[in-house]
Amino acid sequence: MSEIERQDHGIEQLPLKTFTEKAYLDYSMYVILDRALPHVGDGLKPVQRRIVYAMSELGLSATAKFKKSARTVGDVLGKFHPHGDSACYEAMVLLAQPFSTRYPFVDGQGNWGSPDDPKSFAAMRYTESRLTPYAELLLREVSQGTVDWVPNFDGTLEEPSVLPARVPNLLLNGTTGIAVGMATDIPPHNMREVVSACIRLLEEPKADVIALCEHVQGPDYPTEAEIITPREDILKMYETGHGGIRMRAVFEREDGDIIVTALPHQVSGAKVLEQIAAQMTAKKLPMVEDLRDESDHENPTRLVITPRSSRVDIEALMSHLFASTDLERTYRVNFNVIGIDGKPQVKNLLQMLKEWLTFRTETVRRRLQYRLDKVNRRLHLLEGMLIAYLNLDEVIHIIRTEEEPKKVLMKRFDLTEEQTDYILDTKLRQLARLEEMKIKAEQDELAKERDMLEKILASKARMKTLIRKELMEDAEKYGDERRSPIVAREAAEAMDETALTPAESVTVVLSEKGWVRSAKGHEIDPSTINYKAGDGFLSAARGRSNQLAVFIDSSGRCYALSAHTLPSARGQGEPLTGRLNPPPGATFVGVMMGAEADRYLLATDAGYGFVARLGDLITKNKNGKAILNLPKGARVLPPALIKDVATDQVVSITTEGRMLVFPLAELPELSKGKGNKIISIPGARVASRDEYVVTINSVPEGEKLTLYCGQRHTTLKGSDLKHYHGERGRRGNKLPRGFQRVDRSSLGE
Repeated sequence: MSEIERQDHGIEQLPLKTFTEKAYLDYSMYVILDRALPHVGDGLKPVQRRIVYAMSELGLSATAKFKKSARTVGDVLGKFHPHGDSACYEAMVLLAQPFSTRYPFVDGQGNWGSPDDPKSFAAMRYTESRLTPYAELLLREVSQGTVDWVPNFDGTLEEPSVLPARVPNLLLNGTTGIAVGMATDIPPHNMREVVSACIRLLEEPKADVIALCEHVQGPDYPTEAEIITPREDILKMYETGHGGIRMRAVFEREDGDIIVTALPHQVSGAKVLEQIAAQMTAKKLPMVEDLRDESDHENPTRLVITPRSSRVDIEALMSHLFASTDLERTYRVNFNVIGIDGKPQVKNLLQMLKEWLTFRTETVRRRLQYRLDKVNRRLHLLEGMLIAYLNLDEVIHIIRTEEEPKKVLMKRFDLTEEQTDYILDTKLRQLARLEEMKIKAEQDELAKERDMLEKILASKARMKTLIRKELMEDAEKYGDERRSPIVAREAAEAMDETALTPAESVTVVLSEKGWVRSAKGHEIDPSTINYKAGDGFLSAARGRSNQLAVFIDSSGRCYALSAHTLPSARGQGEPLTGRLNPPPGATFVGVMMGAEADRYLLATDAGYGFVARLGDLITKNKNGKAILNLPKGARVLPPALIKDVATDQVVSITTEGRMLVFPLAELPELSKGKGNKIISIPGARVASRDEYVVTINSVPEGEKLTLYCGQRHTTLKGSDLKHYHGERGRRGNKLPRGFQRVDRSSLGE
């Protein structure tokens, strides 16, 4: 087809790139301007504006009878907003919910949702609605020539492009919206504070944001929860147009219980209780015994948290709950609005109030001009009517005798066409003598009003005074006290895992094959419990359930696991390799528990070792932490708990039956390394496994040491050990015959 034929058929060709760019840009601008962002003038998005206007057109004022919400939604969709009915109804519900909107526009009757579940509202065929008195502030002047009118979607009706708000509704009710490439999050504010700031700006046009913030303390949500954002952060938010607001629930104490009386904006009490209950179920909140929701009509929010005992630190508990549940929440703030120039922009507090006052000044000017035009027209008509009254007989004669009385009257009495039509349309009963007096009285009254309107329109000072007076009247009538107190609070901090875990006595048992389990209490004998076939007892450590169990493997690496997470000793446990990642071929050789300040003696069978603080062995890494450096051919010995570094003695025994005893204080305290020589063994003998350390202990002063050789055993007291005292690093003395092949040793009898 030729280019001429294409033109004849009305076909237009565009590059795909150009078409897609234009199509997406058009869509983006539609979403930004006609769906998601509010206008600085009335603070409403198009769907909200259309709902409020449609309800006013239906006659649903604050004093009218309620009508079904489906009627309103039908009018909105059919006349102004050709979109989904459910989305439109949800927007209407938000305008009616007192816990969602600071100053509601819609007065609802029926089920309009609850703070626990805002979306639990009934279908629109069940609920009824009308406008609230507050909505009058946006609608009172709509028919007084104050706004521009635009065609609706099908061109059959006209709708206001913006409503003539008498107060800065944008800040009072706030709004949220997501457009294409931008979003808005404006929190609600208190009417009296915002109006006071507007009046300050009227009187001091050069006032800055800090001056305005003397009046606007901060956002004011429809809930009594505290705003705990620092003052400097609030000032920065108003100066830049974006930031964040943090809200915290309010609680009080009553007979030992914690009573939550106010929740942050749009936070469900049921969800908060669910979050706390989940922590209790996971045994991460041992200090809480019970939860109850005692909310009712008289107490909309009453959540009861019962501590386990009077010794529970309430402040620490609530700080943890603030940090880990929705009892404290942060709200994003982004003052992104469509300005009076029709362009979206992030504005600070000063810019928004200035633009709104510009909008309000123009609205009042148009209202006064509209009224002045009506007054002048009425005076014009009354002037013509008065002429007719003064010449009533002649007027009647002309009307009765002339074929075209209109033209004759206009010429005879120098009347305009409008005046003449008004005279001719006058009913006979209005020709009474008293009407002349009424006309003169109305003329005088209208003349006074005209003079007043002209004076206001001609004077900026008078205009400001009028706007100030109206703002004060509206704030007095519709304003209220601040609901969300602004309070300085310390930052919430979640408790660490050890503080949240019950401190019960436990014994952690490690088997030869690396299986681990945790038994309640310290009385259990680990050697007597059941093990898998081919497995047996290797090591055990006693501690508390809120402590960490630290494991050491044959490569000299340490690992840590929370004791309360380990499986119960009622079963056979689980392999440590399921939770940890030791090097290939490494096996676990011991377990340690206690406070971080506790000391353990770590050593290799090559005769080297050092004192280690338990806190230095802890790591969250599943791959562990390298602690012991192993000489060639050496192996890691089970760690020995140290009771007192100053008085304990090190007792080491080799496979050759040599035993050496010396003060533990001679060994260094290290966080990692090879350590110092404990007992002398030639390196070649260790490498060939001809001789090595078989057991090592830290023996407290006055404690006994039992040696086991097959079926035989002997107990050595303090005096017995003196024979084996020597300098650290020596070969030691030989044990008696029959005890030169020690299998193991233990403290006590």
